[in-house]
Amino acid sequence: MSAPPTSPRPKRPEFRNINAFKDLPSYRLPVAGLVSILHRVSGALMFLLMPFIIWMFDTSISSEISFTRFTSVFNSGVGLVPGWFVKLVALSIIWAFLHHLIAGVRHLWMDARHAVSNEFGKLSALVTLVLSVGLTLVLGAKLFGLY
Repeated sequence: MSAPPTSPRPKRPEFRNINAFKDLPSYRLPVAGLVSILHRVSGALMFLLMPFIIWMFDTSISSEISFTRFTSVFNSGVGLVPGWFVKLVALSIIWAFLHHLIAGVRHLWMDARHAVSNEFGKLSALVTLVLSVGLTLVLGAKLFGLY
């Protein structure tokens, strides 16, 4: 009536005190996890830079004089802020918008098609990263006057 003796399972490691400086740099995050974190970062960046986005939109469409002032900010800067820094902030908004849009479409596609597998998650995450960075580089080249 007694159960036959079974071999004990090997004890799993316990991590009670995780050192952020020693353990986190060696942790390898999957591509889908990186896209998920960047999706949150891009949303927060767009939210925090909303006053700058509203100022850019308002100044660019109000009148010809305000549009001239708007373009001069990108060329010569405003106050103590140089023009290249304003362009860099605009480039970060461009990246945030593109990444958030493409990652959102990725999530909608996964929800609509029930495409929840490791292969599709990895592939769609790579496509999201390549598209968002590639389009940002193209628009950044235009913003900085390379073409």
